[in-house]
Amino acid sequence: MISEEEKNDLIAYRIENSKSTLTEIPIHISNGFYKTAMNRMYYGCYYMVTALLLKNDIPAYTHAGVRQMLGLHFVKTGKLDIKMSKFYNDLFVNRQEGDYADFVYYDQDSVSELFPIALQFVEEISKLIHEK
Repeated sequence: MISEEEKNDLIAYRIENSKSTLTEIPIHISNGFYKTAMNRMYYGCYYMVTALLLKNDIPAYTHAGVRQMLGLHFVKTGKLDIKMSKFYNDLFVNRQEGDYADFVYYDQDSVSELFPIALQFVEEISKLIHEK
């Protein structure tokens, strides 16, 4: 079990990791690295969700578990719009396919279209983290 101070430090670290990961995406897009951009988009969102779960003492040990706990504790309770949850789940699938499947290609338009939604998702999760 970690102390409250260690927990807060870890939450802050994950938030910073999310933000710094998201800053990479325009660079990857402008250089034509669309799969990498998709990967970083997913991880930018993932780090923020794991910070939210930690803040609320909700354990999750896998990517599937993180998605499941987000749905159970924040979507089903109405704290997060189901559209945002669907976006996050779709990002997970895109990242999985981009990392592990053959002949998966993303283009500038599709990745550029998702990026503002990823920023919105992270902002909404950040608000949940900081609400009293």
